[in-house]
Amino acid sequence: MSQKTLSILLKTVIIGVALCLIAVYAWIIPEVGAPLAEAGDGEFAHLYVPWLVIIELTALPIIAALVLAWIIAGNIGRDRSFCRQNAKLLAVIAVLAAADGAYFFIANVVMMLLNYSHPGMLIFCLLACFAAVACCIAAAGLSHLVYKAAKLQTDSDLTI
Repeated sequence: MSQKTLSILLKTVIIGVALCLIAVYAWIIPEVGAPLAEAGDGEFAHLYVPWLVIIELTALPIIAALVLAWIIAGNIGRDRSFCRQNAKLLAVIAVLAAADGAYFFIANVVMMLLNYSHPGMLIFCLLACFAAVACCIAAAGLSHLVYKAAKLQTDSDLTI
């Protein structure tokens, strides 16, 4: 598989993830949340907007990570797979994932302390935070490997 083909495939996947992100955050989350807010004779209706805002804000780091992934895919298409820029961008993606997970966990704890949450939401929060940590570790590991490969490539270019 050529670098150009890989770049096109990666960009296609990034577009697919972006479309799924739009579907989840613009349609599924509001549609699922509305009936939950009205459950129990509307006793949770006042919690709908605060929780919707908290959850919708988690999309911002994901959007930023998709933009950075697009730049990395472009670098791969230009035969710059192992460059320090890609390593730095992957490190930023790792930080974004960690920040997103930390934000969602802290927001959930604050909502629990304000008695605006349910213990079941904490379980969902922990699953989401686990996914954020997994993405953070994967991006940090890839960043390290790309940085090492870029260093080896630079060293080999200097010996020729």
